[in-house]
Amino acid sequence: MNKIHFDAFFEYMVNEVKETRDAGQKEYAHTEENVFANFDRTGNSIDTQSNKVLMTFLLKHMDGINAYIKGHDSQREDVTGRIKDSIVYLFLLWAMIDGEKQLDAIKEPNRVIQVDSML
Repeated sequence: MNKIHFDAFFEYMVNEVKETRDAGQKEYAHTEENVFANFDRTGNSIDTQSNKVLMTFLLKHMDGINAYIKGHDSQREDVTGRIKDSIVYLFLLWAMIDGEKQLDAIKEPNRVIQVDSML
């Protein structure tokens, strides 16, 4: 695949990931006020942090991707669905880690905020 084809496919993949995230927001978070609501509820239920819940959910998909790579292709869900879900979880984790700092930087562009991932 050349760069031009990859760039077009990349745009397609980003749109697919966004659609997956939007559907997940409705299905799992049940609110637009807190994108982490599902992780918060689960964390509260089992007395753990939301980011650990998210990581557990992510690892489930990574395990399925790993199984696919090793030749197991009879999964309940197509591997591309697991990849999309994994990307969504990574975006959510990124937002959990420093999303609020980045949002503050966007709201107040003249304010200097040190965020490693923005460098």
